[in-house]
Amino acid sequence: MTQPRVESSMNRRKFVQGIPAAMLVATGPGVPAFARQPDRGTAAGAQVAAAETGAPRVIVFDVIETLLDLSALAPQFEHTFGDAASLHEFFSQMLQSAFAITVAEIYADFGSVAKAALSMTAERRDIELTEQGMMQILGGIRSLPAHPEVPASLKRLQSTGFRMAALTNSARKVLESQVSAAGIGAYFEQLLTVDSVRRFKPAAAVYQSAAASLGVETRNIRMVAAHSWDVGGAMRAGCAAAFVARPSMVLDPLFDKPDIVGHDLTEIVDRIVATDVPANRHG
Repeated sequence: MTQPRVESSMNRRKFVQGIPAAMLVATGPGVPAFARQPDRGTAAGAQVAAAETGAPRVIVFDVIETLLDLSALAPQFEHTFGDAASLHEFFSQMLQSAFAITVAEIYADFGSVAKAALSMTAERRDIELTEQGMMQILGGIRSLPAHPEVPASLKRLQSTGFRMAALTNSARKVLESQVSAAGIGAYFEQLLTVDSVRRFKPAAAVYQSAAASLGVETRNIRMVAAHSWDVGGAMRAGCAAAFVARPSMVLDPLFDKPDIVGHDLTEIVDRIVATDVPANRHG
């Protein structure tokens, strides 16, 4: 029996419109230090600064939806909740909760956030989930397939001499399982998560911590993501960025526009190779 097709984008436009802008761009004297963002001029300048100085860039990738296809979970959600749209509802709630607790200066690991979002999705639909059923659904997040063009795109960047890392809101063990199951783990020199700073993307501290781990300044990172809030957050932290405009993914006009935009990772890599300096050409 053919399963209904669900766009891997999960139609994020509806979700972003429902989130207060203050959750995504926090400024002002009453905002916690970690949530304050650098001056807009700094973020915009990061788009070209590293290239102008000839310094190499590290390409840092978001994982879910950017590299991995979340729609693979649609059949499981349709079986459990009665329609595949519940996957979008769950993922949107998971992101909303992560943003909210970051602004409120609360931390729970992403697995706990995902479990809470799944419980809320079930409660809205008046469905009772057993612990076993919940773990079966959430376990699928660890084995998502890569989007078709991803392996070849990562291989091209590697062969060109770029350093690469993955940066995700997920826990490290989940990230390790994800890249291993998708067959892309060997391309990354580091697997970075938010656990060390106990705040979720797009908090500036996440990108600053990633830069420190990689031994570079934030301007020497290019964050690649299919989420406007991730791209925007990285730029506000001083990074360059590239937006993967997968179906129904759109840029948020409240943020500066990144200098690289493409419909898939093939287009993004074409632009990176033409624009940025790989490590093996430095000096």
